[in-house]
Amino acid sequence: MFRCYGELVTPAGYDPFARGPYPVGVRTIEARDAARGRTFPGEVWYPAQPREAGPTGDEQRDAAQRSGAYPLIVFSHSSGGHRRSSTFVCRHLASHGYVVAAMDHSELIAPELARREDETEAGRGARVDAVIASRVPDVRFLLDHLLAGATDFGIDQGRIGLVGHSFGGWTVLAIPEVDPRVRSVVAMGPGGSRHPRPGILPLELTFARSHDVPTLYLAAQDDVPIPLSGVVELFERTPSPKRMFVLRRADHQHFLDDVEAEHEAIRGMTFPGDAAWIPAAMRPMAELSTGEQARAFVRALTLAHLDATLRASDAAERFLHGDVEAELAARGVEGFEHRA
Repeated sequence: MFRCYGELVTPAGYDPFARGPYPVGVRTIEARDAARGRTFPGEVWYPAQPREAGPTGDEQRDAAQRSGAYPLIVFSHSSGGHRRSSTFVCRHLASHGYVVAAMDHSELIAPELARREDETEAGRGARVDAVIASRVPDVRFLLDHLLAGATDFGIDQGRIGLVGHSFGGWTVLAIPEVDPRVRSVVAMGPGGSRHPRPGILPLELTFARSHDVPTLYLAAQDDVPIPLSGVVELFERTPSPKRMFVLRRADHQHFLDDVEAEHEAIRGMTFPGDAAWIPAAMRPMAELSTGEQARAFVRALTLAHLDATLRASDAAERFLHGDVEAELAARGVEGFEHRA
């Protein structure tokens, strides 16, 4: 074994697919942004003390926290999502010794950002611009709130990473352009390509970073609203170090908790305006990877990337530089690495 940032890591037998050694506590918080007049509900998952008795499920509500200093990960949800959209990856990281925080973004809690029945085209455009403009400040505010010690979760302030899906994927890619605290990013099916499909938010990224930010892209091969070609474009524009893995036979909802229900619900919806084409373009869930396969893909690769970049784990680096496709296949998951 070797020592890494005060923690013991075993290179042999590194298994990012497996649940970690720590019980997972979860706590609901509120964070008041006085400058914008917004109060954000949030959720924090963290390594907990084992209980002598009582429930032993994936989450222990308000459990006592295990002592120590842990890397902080902020999760950013998709447009139309919420802070508990992808709890499977938040819990997984917490079980491996990360503090993971997620909040409902401004579009969910600010009345002025809500859609109105009598909204004009100009009004909609202004509202969408305001929603986009709120995203990066939301995450930076949450970081400020947590790092100021408003709620003590034993955070190591020098090890901060971001994980996000879709609109949240764009959010976590945009933050390093303005915030030097971020040391690692995982973007799942992110928006921001230069040629978004009809009805998809027009998002921009400059990738003008003041320091290296190792970035992992996770993409779905059959993503309808955020096509693989758009994620490849972002990947190619991203400064190194970077990696990208693709889940075969997967669509945009394969990064959420209940993939099957979410996917089929969207297929049955009627979308307004320019987005009306989306449901009919989606393949039936029966033709795609299962939710269990998707969760294994996301959990393992996200954890390995964060272990390699925030914990300097040689074992995680060797996993990522090894035959990841074979590791996935051994667990019934079809995926591959896209190389620049």
